[in-house]
Amino acid sequence: MNTDSSENSPENLRSVYPDLPRAAVGAIVFKDERVLLVLRSKAPAEGVWAIPGGSVELGETLQKAAEREIYEETGIVIQAREPIFTFDSVTHDNDGRVRFHYVIVDLLADYVSGEPQAGDDALDARWISAEEMDTLEVNPVTRKVLKECFGFGTGAKNNFVK
Repeated sequence: MNTDSSENSPENLRSVYPDLPRAAVGAIVFKDERVLLVLRSKAPAEGVWAIPGGSVELGETLQKAAEREIYEETGIVIQAREPIFTFDSVTHDNDGRVRFHYVIVDLLADYVSGEPQAGDDALDARWISAEEMDTLEVNPVTRKVLKECFGFGTGAKNNFVK
């Protein structure tokens, strides 16, 4: 088990080696034929570009959680819409124990305002073109949802939501 102090912070103690899966959200936001992505600074996706988002807090709707998380992580104000993709993210340690377990609901969202700036657990946040995405280390699930739902990515016809 990693004893890194950031992993033992109060907000992470609930996420690392959980007793139950954690509910989380992501928001898929397009602006000017680019998608909003973040470079993760923490496990389980440290050093990888992904759809921004995070944990749902007690009493929050999926939409409110997405709006809060995207603002905290990127400085971008969005209006979250309907869920479009749901998946599990389960990571095991070397002993086979579940280190992280999230059930993630990605929502479509409309850009409202703001310029991307990394915050919360992001090292970087920016609008990424389909061509640039091909040059970055992007989470495989992020690539899958963007390609399957929007035709965004390598050799795909783009079907952007305005």
